[in-house]
Amino acid sequence: MTNKIYLSEDKMSNQLKEKKEPITTFDKYSNTTKLIEVTHPLIEIFEPEENNNNGKAILICPGGSYKILAIDKEGTEPALWLNTLGYTTYVLQYSIPDQKEDAFNDIQNAFKIITKKFDHTKIGVLGFSAGADLCAQLSTRFLEVSKTYEDKVCHFKPDFLLLIYPAYLDLGENKTISPNLLQDKNVPPTFIFGTEDDAYFNSARTFANYLKSLKSNFELQTLTSGGHGYGLRKGNKAAETWPVLAEKWLRSITE
Repeated sequence: MTNKIYLSEDKMSNQLKEKKEPITTFDKYSNTTKLIEVTHPLIEIFEPEENNNNGKAILICPGGSYKILAIDKEGTEPALWLNTLGYTTYVLQYSIPDQKEDAFNDIQNAFKIITKKFDHTKIGVLGFSAGADLCAQLSTRFLEVSKTYEDKVCHFKPDFLLLIYPAYLDLGENKTISPNLLQDKNVPPTFIFGTEDDAYFNSARTFANYLKSLKSNFELQTLTSGGHGYGLRKGNKAAETWPVLAEKWLRSITE
């Protein structure tokens, strides 16, 4: 059973657009269902079997270059996989196309809703590509999320962070770490996975080096090949490898 919760759209630049259901298309080449416009952001809830519920939750952010959302490959499919591990999952449909500021507003609102409305022992975030960029921002700019809750300033900081083939984390000078990721150095435990033949691989390496400089708790796992945008679908070694490593890492930091 799934449920949807629409997010508050206060201060969103697209708020003058008609609030409507997302526009969806199917890409036969990649066998992927894509959202190509979201004007009414929401989170969709996927719950594990009651006897398998571990009390923890993960907010999932699909990727798509901030232009589309690969909603099945990087949203519902990982959500259902994480359900089998006992996690309640929330798939974020954030504002697209080309609404980066609103997309960050969306992940802030989504995390606040989950934190305040639901009773979980830990809440982490998992992002793919552009969605990983949003998750990294949330995990380093959480004081912005918490600024109206001064008595609980760290209340809206994720407990853990998973970045799968992340993009846009190296937008600083000479492809160094993006300046907006330098907001707070108290980054939660982080798992990063990427492949060396990915055009965005420098993002994974750059963020890992930044965490290393902070002496943060992180794990970087890489393969030589696999490309980008594979989700966890069979037939790609990277897609088959990262879930195994991520599950092991999750057990090590949440149990």
